[in-house]
Amino acid sequence: MSDEKIYVPPHVWKSEVKNGGKFSKINRPTAGSTHDAPLAVGKHPLQLYSLGTPNGVKVTILLEELLALGETNAEYDAWLLRINGMQFGSGFVDINPNSKIPALVDHSGKTPMRIFESGAILMYLAEKFEAFLPTDPNERPEMLSWLFWQMGSAPFLGGGFGHFYAYAPEKFEYPIDRYAMETKRQLDVLDKNLQNRTYICGQEYNIADMAIWPWYGQLVLGRLYNAAEFLDVKSYKNVCRWAEMINNRPAVRRGRIVNKTSGRLELQLRERHDASDFDERTQDKLEAK
Repeated sequence: MSDEKIYVPPHVWKSEVKNGGKFSKINRPTAGSTHDAPLAVGKHPLQLYSLGTPNGVKVTILLEELLALGETNAEYDAWLLRINGMQFGSGFVDINPNSKIPALVDHSGKTPMRIFESGAILMYLAEKFEAFLPTDPNERPEMLSWLFWQMGSAPFLGGGFGHFYAYAPEKFEYPIDRYAMETKRQLDVLDKNLQNRTYICGQEYNIADMAIWPWYGQLVLGRLYNAAEFLDVKSYKNVCRWAEMINNRPAVRRGRIVNKTSGRLELQLRERHDASDFDERTQDKLEAK
């Protein structure tokens, strides 16, 4: 008979988590601010408060793509918001009551406008600048379907597979197998979709690609969870082809390093306030001063 203790859920769950892993000190079952912390505001109308995670990268890629098109009004300040309790500051909770990055404030109108949730920010900016959206109304539902596919699917990759494979304080076979299976199923969905398509929605690059690439593109490029070999990502040849193609876009190369705080120092632009920051203020240059 096994001596392993079997967990039996209590009648009423209590929040005293004894071993919550890497994020145990900031996880809590309530919303709202924990301290006063006003947000900084820079010189541009668009103020982004974010971190270089896949959800944050979606927005900085779009902003850099808009600037590459010549949309000068898409200039932005990207403020670093670390997930170490800063997300519960009063200023950030005011613009995102859900306390998750990214969040954007648009100061271009008479009244500042807050937008939270990465998909909502992508839609807002694409509509504001009339770019990276299908112009044919018959193609718009396809873009929306894939955009919302990403919103519904990524939690299984991030909070599911990523958590249990990379971050959980202990490794357990069942949840890793469960979420690895689902992640591979999602990769297969993308692979089959890309079999006869250049981009996610067909032959045109749009915000669906920008939403999906930071998660699934970077996964097959070996940048998430050190799990490329475990998931046999090379077997998804269409996804790999698409991921490399997106990765080679100059705006994507810029956008993916904004608000980044880990990895190679030359690939960390922790705050972005001007286009020149990519040449002058990456972390390797700042630390060399």
